[in-house]
Amino acid sequence: MYQIVKREKLADKIYLMDVKAPRVAQYCEPGQFVIVKIDEVGERIPLTICDYNREEGTITIVFQTVGASTERMACLKEGDFFMDFVGPLGCPSDLVHTDLEELKKQKIVFIAGGVGTAPVYPQVKWLHEHGIDCDVIMGSKTKDLLILVEEMQKVAANLYVTTDDGSFGFHGMGTNQLQELYDKGVRYDHCVAIGPMIMMKFVCKLTKELGLKTIVSMNPIMVDGTGMCGACRLMVGGEVKFACVDGPEFNGHLVDFDQAMQRQQQYKTEEGRAMLALAEGDTHHGGCGNCQ
Repeated sequence: MYQIVKREKLADKIYLMDVKAPRVAQYCEPGQFVIVKIDEVGERIPLTICDYNREEGTITIVFQTVGASTERMACLKEGDFFMDFVGPLGCPSDLVHTDLEELKKQKIVFIAGGVGTAPVYPQVKWLHEHGIDCDVIMGSKTKDLLILVEEMQKVAANLYVTTDDGSFGFHGMGTNQLQELYDKGVRYDHCVAIGPMIMMKFVCKLTKELGLKTIVSMNPIMVDGTGMCGACRLMVGGEVKFACVDGPEFNGHLVDFDQAMQRQQQYKTEEGRAMLALAEGDTHHGGCGNCQ
């Protein structure tokens, strides 16, 4: 059992929890994720790690209520427990394993959309702790849905906040803010974009035009989180990949977003899953090579 030691409502339908999970906290790295399960009948929910404290043995998760399982999670209070809290899973961010001196030579920008701010934060914090500056563009539909602004201000060299409706910061989306920075002569060597699928698609469309290497996180399409269900199957550079075991981060310019989004919608129905199994054959399920 894994105790919730902190619970906070960050915005409408968005919650933060610190969970006592010493083993996960000891070994996790930025970019990885955990799977949480409330009880025997609860759904397995993959969530990217927002933060961790190795000394206190805690993991911070942020989630948005989108269905019955996350609604149940939102009802949990400090002192309550998760039955399962599995991790760390997935591959850490490539930045973690890059030579620090090489990283210091690069100008890095993160683009976070909505709840995607949560998995961006630990990467920016890690870079800051290792003496590497980076810029962050973070946005949401409106001011009331912004999260972790103060936390991000402490670790980002420059923080650009955007809202679709102009209620706070820059009026527009993250792509608009990036384009404006480029119009002013700002240049970057590396971009990491995390957020809704459609947001990452258009970030990659722009960065490809700008010649800016871009990494994206495909966490939004994960379901089982272990390569068993096949839900997170996607095409990257013409090859079949599974977000949960091969990622969740990939070269955004190689991801077939249109296919991934279409498949994501189709996978939600039993009939759709049957059609995908028929069309994809052996690569539909078990194509990751980690399951039978």
